[in-house]
Amino acid sequence: MRITVVGAGIMGLSSARALSLRGHQVTVVEQGAVPNPLGSSVDQHRLIRYPYGDMSGYTALVGPAYAAWDRLWEDLGERLYRQTGTLILGTEGHPWVEAAAGVLADQGIEATDLVPEAVARRYPLLATEGVARAILLPTGGVLLAGRIVELLAHWLAQRGVTILAHQRATAVDPEAGTVDLADGRRLEADRVVVAAGPWVGRLLPEVGARVTPSRQLVVYVAPPPEKARAWAEMPMLLDLSPERIFYVVPPVMGTGMKIGDHAFSMTGDPDRDREAGAEEARALFALARDRLAGIDGYHLDEAKTCFYTVEPEERFVVEPVGAAGLVLAGFSGHGFKFGPLIGEAAADLLEGRREAAEVARQAAGRAMPEAAQ
Repeated sequence: MRITVVGAGIMGLSSARALSLRGHQVTVVEQGAVPNPLGSSVDQHRLIRYPYGDMSGYTALVGPAYAAWDRLWEDLGERLYRQTGTLILGTEGHPWVEAAAGVLADQGIEATDLVPEAVARRYPLLATEGVARAILLPTGGVLLAGRIVELLAHWLAQRGVTILAHQRATAVDPEAGTVDLADGRRLEADRVVVAAGPWVGRLLPEVGARVTPSRQLVVYVAPPPEKARAWAEMPMLLDLSPERIFYVVPPVMGTGMKIGDHAFSMTGDPDRDREAGAEEARALFALARDRLAGIDGYHLDEAKTCFYTVEPEERFVVEPVGAAGLVLAGFSGHGFKFGPLIGEAAADLLEGRREAAEVARQAAGRAMPEAAQ
């Protein structure tokens, strides 16, 4: 088949890879550079971890996702991943932490409960005031997102996949399988995959009505020199309380130390609202003030924005549209970890190997591991 993929983030490129490996003729269209610094997939890192609160289907898909990443590493000839482990800190009775602990136990995923005093002894970089429960997993780690997208695009080009950078799609006809470009060209194909991130609503309004672009902020901070080496050996940190939810990514494999706020803004235009203001950057940095011991020794290096595309229940949308289309959307800030797995599922759908309803359930986190194989 001839297949056009709109969007060169992790979902679009993963779909292109799976389809190319199966012998299809694939063209990828990207409105910016590849990697696109404005894309949702492009930053120093993204995380992969098992804990998902009460969303047990997604927890069950992490194992298959790791296997899909292993297949990608074999193709790329490089493993762009560092296992760090996962540390969850929560206040007394926090529902997300309690639910995650139950799901991990039900699925037999190794996890250890730690009292706050044990956290303080094991991780002196952290302050534990307000922590009632801590869960430590040996699994979970950092995916080098920008480098993955760059290397995957290069690998695809070497395989003969056509990648059209700086070519903005202005219209998609999912019935006819056509994509119109800003330069006046029309691409015709047997199937079209739309993986356009926060721009999906401009191409598929009916899908855009189901998801919302959400401007998010992250900050990169520099720990004191005497703590930098220790931070590189820390697990990723999820800190949850009624007032805030934030995460800390340790500075591994030459990357920076990142703090992100998981609360969705549910606002913003992905073409315009890109500048990170100094005041909002300081406010985000302040979220970690009572969690990082000796916070005054840290300094703010850089603030960056990115856009999530949020589905109301944080469920992924992987569904056929029209007679010839397939949409990959609504990844709500937690889709990168499943990129290669979803790419393979997209190829299965386009080839008729799996039923659309089954894939939609899996993508929405409602499938158990046997349904994901």
